[in-house]
Amino acid sequence: MSTLAVSYLQTNLIWESPEANRQKFETYISQEAKHTDLIVLQEMFTTGFSMHPEGIAETEEPTLSWLKNLAQKHDVAITGSVMLLENKKHYNRLYFVKPDGETQQYDKKHLFSLAHEERAYTAGTQKLIVTYKGWKICPLICYDLRFPAWSRNLEDYDLLLYVANWPQKRITAWDALLKARAIENMAYVIGVNRTGKDVNDFPYVGHSAIYDYLGQKISTHELEDPHVVEHCRLDKLELLKAREKFGFLKDRDDLSID
Repeated sequence: MSTLAVSYLQTNLIWESPEANRQKFETYISQEAKHTDLIVLQEMFTTGFSMHPEGIAETEEPTLSWLKNLAQKHDVAITGSVMLLENKKHYNRLYFVKPDGETQQYDKKHLFSLAHEERAYTAGTQKLIVTYKGWKICPLICYDLRFPAWSRNLEDYDLLLYVANWPQKRITAWDALLKARAIENMAYVIGVNRTGKDVNDFPYVGHSAIYDYLGQKISTHELEDPHVVEHCRLDKLELLKAREKFGFLKDRDDLSID
């Protein structure tokens, strides 16, 4: 497919309330799925960025089943991260669920030491590349944005996306790094962030955005709108034309992460 329709909801999250957040997002997904191929939700979209997963973190049920049911019902792919309990360890795990029920997962590699995330969660070790509707997609989580080597386009992916709970006090870095990742990787970039305040009184102001492969912002909503739906259609043919014309990826260094 030469084009991919993508959507996200920039909104507040209900603190440590998985069922309430699922109900909120189900209403959004049911209303908006007909407009899109891929819906991107936030980091820890069922709880907010909590460092207390004990008693709240789920096994694969029920959120994964909920995602699968919605993806199949509305013929849309859905992605976002949740806190997960597996083998007595907690993970900040992103699911990418396709309409046919196929599910792939990514565990957050870079844990946010400023908030002591590494004390509550176990870091992932494997990068994920998803193939969907002819697009190669690399989904990452929040703090991963600060590490360009991990985001580096070694796989010729077409779309790089970040789900996040990125606070207001460092939002300038969020804006700059999203644009930089698009430019250096010659890929579309989507960053989806929350709004509102969490229980620790940390404010979040959104700034969710979509950038094209040259670093131009193509999303159109007000950056700090507290509750907004964004739809955008990405064009792979234009992406490939730009890569062929400029050749920046052909000149990349032969480096890898072991």
